[in-house]
Amino acid sequence: MIDTGLKNKVAIVTGANNPHGIGAAIAQALAKQGVRLVLHYYQVKGEDVGNDVSEMGIDFFMQQQAKNADEVVASIEERGGQAIAIEGDLSDVAVISQLFEAAEKHFGSVDIVVNNACSWQGDTFLPDDKKLWSTIPEYIAGRPAIFSTETFTHHFAVNTLATALIMSEFARRSLSRETAKGGRIVNISTDSSHCVPSEISYAASKHAMESYTRSAAVELGRYDITANVVSVGPVQSGYIDDKLEQRIKTLIPMNRVGKPEDIANAVVFLASEQASWITGQVIYVNGGKGLVVC
Repeated sequence: MIDTGLKNKVAIVTGANNPHGIGAAIAQALAKQGVRLVLHYYQVKGEDVGNDVSEMGIDFFMQQQAKNADEVVASIEERGGQAIAIEGDLSDVAVISQLFEAAEKHFGSVDIVVNNACSWQGDTFLPDDKKLWSTIPEYIAGRPAIFSTETFTHHFAVNTLATALIMSEFARRSLSRETAKGGRIVNISTDSSHCVPSEISYAASKHAMESYTRSAAVELGRYDITANVVSVGPVQSGYIDDKLEQRIKTLIPMNRVGKPEDIANAVVFLASEQASWITGQVIYVNGGKGLVVC
């Protein structure tokens, strides 16, 4: 039996309210290792998709995103774990200190941060021209917004700035302690961060976040703080319907979409003692997607 060294550690996991999502799976996997958790969440407002939806797809996903984190907290407590939930919009910088203060009040100093929360909205450089859009390739999905200050800010405020501020706050609090200065930072990215047509700001915000993570790894390594990225492929967090799943599987050598638990397992490893000399890395967890180029 491997001892991960995580028992009684304290972690903040952002974006953990969707019971079918990556954040919830990460929280549950850490809880199984004895980690005490502060779960951040932000309920999506203004989404009305009618009655409860049972089949996977965008409507189902949006209903899950609109939930609070009570269901996830309950599932952890039922297994003997400890967790609290804090709601907040990460584009409001005041929320960041609130998460750390809640953790310290209930459990003690934070040892692990997992930046999983993200904002997403499709956007493109292409102008709004009906004639032009009639000839757009299939890989330009849907009809995204035109790139603007608003679409840029929408993504970078949460995906980049909030993640960087959480890393900074974690470093400040950790290094101010007289003992036990070490820790783990694990940030969640997308395996398409280098380029996503029709999702240009989402991809760019994640790519920038990866750069911040590498810099954090260099600056904080001497203090026994590691910083790594888990770069995920298509994961069934509720948004992949049957038709989309069949299309995605053709791009993945392992012939299946990911499960949230696949990502959670990688996060637990990077948070564990077994990963104490791994830092500044982008770990791709995507079933081999992108390896086939011929």
